[in-house]
Amino acid sequence: MTLTGEFFAFMSLALVAVIGGVLLLNLTKVIHMVVALVFTFVSIAGIYVLLSAEFVAVVQVMIYSGAITIIMLFGIMLTRHHGEEAEPKGGGLRKLLLFLGVLGFGAAVYLGIYDLNFEAVPNTLHENNTEQIGISLYSQYIIPFELTSVILLVALVGAIVLARKDDEKEGDKE
Repeated sequence: MTLTGEFFAFMSLALVAVIGGVLLLNLTKVIHMVVALVFTFVSIAGIYVLLSAEFVAVVQVMIYSGAITIIMLFGIMLTRHHGEEAEPKGGGLRKLLLFLGVLGFGAAVYLGIYDLNFEAVPNTLHENNTEQIGISLYSQYIIPFELTSVILLVALVGAIVLARKDDEKEGDKE
């Protein structure tokens, strides 16, 4: 195994992604959790760049690191908090079981990919990948694409209706 810049970049980005995921699970303040999630999303976008999937990397940053994170922050800021946070019970035992679970998962992944060999297949992944995605999306997958947009529109309208009902209920209480 040779130590190249690409290998170093991948290992650094993978380490940031894993640390962000672990912090997301172990932090107690929601804002800190969102920041850890952003680190994970951005490092995964960096891994996409290393895989020559620049379009997917840009979408990852725009949609997940940007839009989803902002929506989560708005949701946090607009909800009421009472300030009481319960400490999880069984802290030491919980951390030990979590560590053993992560260690077992890592061992299973390592054993699963240690002697894995893929045959080399010629491909044209690095040539106009954004154009290839667009052609495929708007020729083969146009119906699922449009159905997804309709489902998202219905979810948006449903969220607005539910929010208005909550506002009406609170107006009745006051």
